[in-house]
Amino acid sequence: MLRSAFPLVSHLPSHKPPPIRPRPPPVRPYASSAVSPPPPPPASAYVHLPFCRKRCHYCDFPIVALGTSASSLPPQSTHGGDVDDPRIADYVRLLLREVAATRPVSDDGVPLETVFFGGGTPSLVPPRLVAAVLDALRARFGLSASPEVSIEMDPGTFDAAKLRELVGLGINRVSLGVQAFQEDLLRACGRAHGLQEVHDAVGIVTACEGLQNWSMDLISSLPNQTEEMWEESLRCTVDARPTHVSVYDLQIEQGTKFGQLYTPGVYPLPSETDSANFYKIASKRLSEAGYNHYEISSYCKTGYECKHNVTYWQNRSFYAFGLGSASYINGIRFSRPRRMKEYAEWVQKLENGTWSHESGNSGIKDMAMDVVMLSLRTAWGLDVQSFSKTFGRSLTESLCNTFRPFVESGLVVAMDMERRALQPSDFELYLQHDGENGSRVAFIRLSDPDVDY
Repeated sequence: MLRSAFPLVSHLPSHKPPPIRPRPPPVRPYASSAVSPPPPPPASAYVHLPFCRKRCHYCDFPIVALGTSASSLPPQSTHGGDVDDPRIADYVRLLLREVAATRPVSDDGVPLETVFFGGGTPSLVPPRLVAAVLDALRARFGLSASPEVSIEMDPGTFDAAKLRELVGLGINRVSLGVQAFQEDLLRACGRAHGLQEVHDAVGIVTACEGLQNWSMDLISSLPNQTEEMWEESLRCTVDARPTHVSVYDLQIEQGTKFGQLYTPGVYPLPSETDSANFYKIASKRLSEAGYNHYEISSYCKTGYECKHNVTYWQNRSFYAFGLGSASYINGIRFSRPRRMKEYAEWVQKLENGTWSHESGNSGIKDMAMDVVMLSLRTAWGLDVQSFSKTFGRSLTESLCNTFRPFVESGLVVAMDMERRALQPSDFELYLQHDGENGSRVAFIRLSDPDVDY
């Protein structure tokens, strides 16, 4: 299934920014611990469950293809006493070893507030094995009183009984990987499910008692996708009434089947102009339906932001576990191997104490770039004053000078403390006074598509 993996921020054409919510906490200092305290310990964990029925044509994630027969396992095979697929069971045992060997960053017992099971297709994993991972996380790190626990699910990989069992274990948020509402597009993408399975899955999710929070994933800019198809997918999505919608623009990755077949911007892929139009249509239709556009790819009903993903966008620390996954701890990002054999060897080194992320290092400019790029993905934007306190006035001035032409063109919006948009002349005044008029420019964000086109 598709996830947002920190893609570069693109310039989004627009005029008026939408209302901003919520306001993020200030950027945390990254100076040496002798000068300022370290960033807060992680309160989120990503768990990679890499199993899929087949690899989609656009996918470059580390996965294990089980074969299409995986979708036809009898429902009772997910319950205790039955035989699990050994590939899944062996992997989960390896995952549990990694969790057990991971030392909590803080001795204060900071519990996890969010857990995200991503993949792959986590809904192919038997619920009792998902429960084993949750139990391991609870034992090692603790869980807060009301954590957000999300799981990615694909149509055709679960029934009502399996979903109820997952909800009973503590899963309270589902991310449904629909991607399109056209049979031809699903087939062209190499998806293992068809349109009927999409409708069946939506019915199961919406009928599940105890599950109020669920998201639907869509992909735009697919081969041969027309504006009419995109409008239809958006209508079907709004009709299904999810609390959250993720809209991803297709990225052609090297090594994938699409990477072999297509060149970005060349037919049958849409042009850059067509892709931008898909984006504008999604923003317009979903905004009209009452969804807040709170991040480049993310829309939600009020109060239903994905708390786990907000951790990424606010550049906060998080644990990660499993094949190819990436953690961010104490200002250092590090990834696990993408191949199973190497990952097993990595876990062994972790258990033996011969591997530690603390040997890594990140430069101050890399850290600053992370903050800028992640902040500009969101509706609340970059906190200029907090950035200046963290990374220094000189770097902040250089950044603002870089933004100058984009503020003048309307692609970037400067705002005051009340989040009111400032005129380009106010921003220019801020630059002329070397940032001394900082009380006027408090936030910088990308502009949204003009919904009045």
